Amino acid sequence: MGVEVDVVVPEIEELIGGEPHELVRQNALSKAQAVAAVAEPGSTVIAGDTEVILDGRALGQPADEAEAREMLTALSGRRHEVLGGVAVIAADEETVGVEASRVRFRDLPEAEIDAYVASGEWHGRAGAYAIQGLGSALVEEVKGDLSNVIGLPVALLLRLAPEILNRN
Repeated sequence: MGVEVDVVVPEIEELIGGEPHELVRQNALSKAQAVAAVAEPGSTVIAGDTEVILDGRALGQPADEAEAREMLTALSGRRHEVLGGVAVIAADEETVGVEASRVRFRDLPEAEIDAYVASGEWHGRAGAYAIQGLGSALVEEVKGDLSNVIGLPVALLLRLAPEILNRN
């Protein structure tokens, strides 16, 4: 989008469990607040959180290969929801929103799951996959905002903070 950014990884403990929409909303806001507390005055802070929801439960990020394999097996041939929370803090005003996209995985043979897990792309990924990489081969259909599934719902961000496009 042509916007210059500084990436700051906040030192917060993310919430786990609970109602998924509130979970991504609160995690995004907590990240933004942590960064805003140490940012230069007048900075605009944007933070996000992504969760993969299956059967009403946030899967989180897998801790190891076994958990990644378990998540991918559970997602195989099924629809799930990807929720993206975005928080913007600008001029001491906080705005937060949540975007939802629906994704359907192909039926995944065990060998494909093993190959994907072996790639390591699942590290640090909600639901154990990255649609913008090798994980695109796992997906049969996306309904909604693809940028949300990638990790930052751009349309939502621009609804919350349209002024960011006017900054250089």
